[in-house]
Amino acid sequence: MAGAETDRITELINSSDLISRDLSWLKFNERVLDQAKKDRTLLEKLKFLAITDSNLDEFFMIRVGSLYNYLDYGKERTDYSQLREYQFKKRLFAETQMFVEDQQQLYGLLASQFEAEGFIIERNLTNLTVNERAEVEEYFDRTIFSMLTPMAHDNYHTFPLLMNKLLIFGVWTQVEDGSGQNRLSFVQIPSNLPKFYEIDRGDQLVFIPIEEVIRYHMEKLYRNVVIESMTLFRITRNGDFTLEESDDIEANFLEELRLKLKTRRTGRVVRVETEYNPDPNLLLILKERFGIDEDNIFRMHRGSLVDYTRFWRIVGHPALRSKLPKQHSTVRPISLPEKGEQNMLEVLKQRDILLHHPYNNMEPLLELLDQAARDPKVLSIKMTIYRLSKESRIVEALLKAAENGKHVSVLFEVKARFDEENNIEAAKQLQAAGCFVIYGISNLKTHTKLCLIVRKGEEGITSYVHMSSGNYNESTSKLYTDLGMLTTKREYAKDVAEFFNVITGHSNPHRFKSLITAPNNMRNQLIEMIEQEGKNAREGKPSGICFKMNSLQDKKIITALYEASQAGVPIKMIVRGICCLRPKRVGLSENIEVMSIVGDFLEHSRVYYFHNEGDPLLYSGSADVMVRSFDRRLESLYLITDDLLKRQVINLLHFNMKDNVNAYEMHEDGSFTRKKPAEGENAFSVHKEFFRVRPHHIEQVAIF
Repeated sequence: MAGAETDRITELINSSDLISRDLSWLKFNERVLDQAKKDRTLLEKLKFLAITDSNLDEFFMIRVGSLYNYLDYGKERTDYSQLREYQFKKRLFAETQMFVEDQQQLYGLLASQFEAEGFIIERNLTNLTVNERAEVEEYFDRTIFSMLTPMAHDNYHTFPLLMNKLLIFGVWTQVEDGSGQNRLSFVQIPSNLPKFYEIDRGDQLVFIPIEEVIRYHMEKLYRNVVIESMTLFRITRNGDFTLEESDDIEANFLEELRLKLKTRRTGRVVRVETEYNPDPNLLLILKERFGIDEDNIFRMHRGSLVDYTRFWRIVGHPALRSKLPKQHSTVRPISLPEKGEQNMLEVLKQRDILLHHPYNNMEPLLELLDQAARDPKVLSIKMTIYRLSKESRIVEALLKAAENGKHVSVLFEVKARFDEENNIEAAKQLQAAGCFVIYGISNLKTHTKLCLIVRKGEEGITSYVHMSSGNYNESTSKLYTDLGMLTTKREYAKDVAEFFNVITGHSNPHRFKSLITAPNNMRNQLIEMIEQEGKNAREGKPSGICFKMNSLQDKKIITALYEASQAGVPIKMIVRGICCLRPKRVGLSENIEVMSIVGDFLEHSRVYYFHNEGDPLLYSGSADVMVRSFDRRLESLYLITDDLLKRQVINLLHFNMKDNVNAYEMHEDGSFTRKKPAEGENAFSVHKEFFRVRPHHIEQVAIF
């Protein structure tokens, strides 16, 4: 029966014209894990393994948590894959179990190479020298012991509150009354303890997992009591419920959930990770208590670790830094080739500048803001902020501008997941300095990235505009590929000023000249341009569509792309993560190719290209093709009109499609195959080639 049910589920999935968002996300995480299997340094491989585990944590908290909101409250849901909620849960967990198995096998291979790289992870403290064990014991006695609190669970003690993503020991101890009964208690390892205790042997670093230090000394917490068993585990709870992550939810159900979730002290448990051979009685209690089954239990291999995110501690260790490849120096933007300090307030009057991060750094933008903050002729600065670096030069410039008497308006998105605290702290700083600070807009998440500087000079008013796909974050600009444009063209300034009025007031323009905005009309305008390409193809005119984005999920856009494909439009999609569109399906999407690029940098830029009979329409900006981008976020895409910048962006797409190192080809069934150089073909990696791009590369580039 189980086999027949599995076959029926597979048949349903394969017959759907759409691919499940969550199953597609798992394929993306597989591509990230594949980076740890490529020819890289060991520390780079550990880094990608850590990324996959961090990704998986967020996936369970948000996406699986959202699924359980349907399961727990008896609400029906049909996924893009045509599966109902219980069928989908079984399939999702089965594929996740296979992914975790792949993670662990890879870790076993990597662990065998640690010693040759000058470090080891030592889980058995008896392998330490006498002096080393004494050092570890002193650390336990002085630091750890007083931080640990055994929490009993029996007829006299309620089940303790076990925290999300902490390492926890379930400890069975023997009752001394001769009854043969055992008692259960829990020991949580505080989050502010390092995940490893380190010993430096001079020629070798020893990383001892903190749980092994505690396990070795556990009897100090249970004096004169026999410990029967100790099982390490880690739970993942449902994250806060948001409209953002439930694209098909009814509004009234959302309000019902919000009220119910307010009464919860913590989210429901959706996953339990355990070490090898966990105590079966403990698992029975956890399953009953948390309302989970065997699907939710993820067992680690013997010798493996619970929580691979801890490898960041090793990857970033100062003593091992030399074993990481050197970072490539940034290059000058093609549209700003001059070296040395520039007066950006003057340069931008003469030309538009395209910044392609991380190949170009953020200095031109930072210099512009710093000069604007000091220039007495600058009247105002307006910005939207989604994520900031910890020590932000952006904030420093805005504070300086406010201190110099300029009007500074900042819209902070306080709902930016996992950055809420940092954003609120920066917003309070700016507010205290006299800036006008707005904390988000009602139920919409402000995801657009815009900056407007107004200056009054001898020639009149000049407005300086920055529009970007990436955050105003100096740290991530070194790790994410993003596009940003600096300009003083009046049509952009007018549109951006109007859009700020929409954000801060009650203005509601229907259309802009150079911007496409959400939530008002972005989906419809993109569909109009897709349909125009289809019309051109049917009339025998040249046509073509090429999108580059993080995620492709919106059903209406996908339907429009299918119809354009059937009309004969060649369509190329470069999708880093989720892709719910099926390429190359006969009679549906034969003219659609999908590829994904995953490598050294996180692909974060968005580009929308329409052939437009040889006069391409090119847009970039903050929005992906997702329901949340079109309906639940403040987003913007800007039209690129400057000839040099257009050629740069077309070359960007061209280079992406040439990549045979970081690229994966998507197949009709949703699987991906890594591209490799053909025999006699040179390797071409965009994450290297964009450091080498020169003006001659962009002269005669065409996509179709």
